[in-house]
Amino acid sequence: MEVQCYLFVLLGSTLFVDKSRDRLRPAINLFLKDHRRLTDYAWGAGALAYLYRQLGVATRAGSKSLCGCLTLLQAWIYEYFPLFRPSQLPQSPDAPRASSWISPRLPGGDEARQRLARYRQLLDELSADDVTWTPYGRDGHTDIPRSLYTGPIRFSDIAEGYDPARCLRQFGYRQIIPCAMTVPHDQYRPASGSSYIVYWDSWVNQLWDNVAARRLDLNFASRPCEHPSETVEEYVDWFLTRSHPRITHPTDGVPQLRPLLVHQVSYDFLLLFQI
Repeated sequence: MEVQCYLFVLLGSTLFVDKSRDRLRPAINLFLKDHRRLTDYAWGAGALAYLYRQLGVATRAGSKSLCGCLTLLQAWIYEYFPLFRPSQLPQSPDAPRASSWISPRLPGGDEARQRLARYRQLLDELSADDVTWTPYGRDGHTDIPRSLYTGPIRFSDIAEGYDPARCLRQFGYRQIIPCAMTVPHDQYRPASGSSYIVYWDSWVNQLWDNVAARRLDLNFASRPCEHPSETVEEYVDWFLTRSHPRITHPTDGVPQLRPLLVHQVSYDFLLLFQI
């Protein structure tokens, strides 16, 4: 019982964080009843599915904060976007990668607003050359075959789409126009985010266990990049018609610091870079 309680608090305060402050999701306990099965669960995929859902909720106009495993999100940003990296400590290859980053000092007041404006400007000016496309090397998928899985990933009643073909450059392959993703049967995404619900057909529950059939074949889909940010010729035009590539409002050709509402940005923009 002590071990179960410890894991309940640990998971609820790290991987599956919500906005209730001192409360935890009861669903976590369902996976802790039999300690012999703890290693049977894909905790990484579950944490990612939960984070994807919270990113979706955060795009609602009425949302004012973000939850989920923000350590995962923050470490992902540092790995792929050098412009936003803090200082880094040397570490052994066996140590967790996220532990090497030195957390920057959090400013307040005017300094915080100035930093926010600066970050928005950097994001708007970001080019493909400003991205580290393969921070884990070009062969990371051979060590972790599950990273090429295509289909919904789940945690409890939450399921979110995962499609590595939307960012082939993270595997060292030329980016193509991806096929349409597996879509939910129905969804309800109100402005408040409090009743954010996505419904999937029951058959999607079987996809995770059929890795061989759901594994992306990189050599069939594309070919290795000649340079890290390589895409097919039509990709950029395809992407721009499905996204909003700027955060700040353009006024008479001069970018302003008044941001767009996050829910106005296409969901394709969030999925441009898979975690």
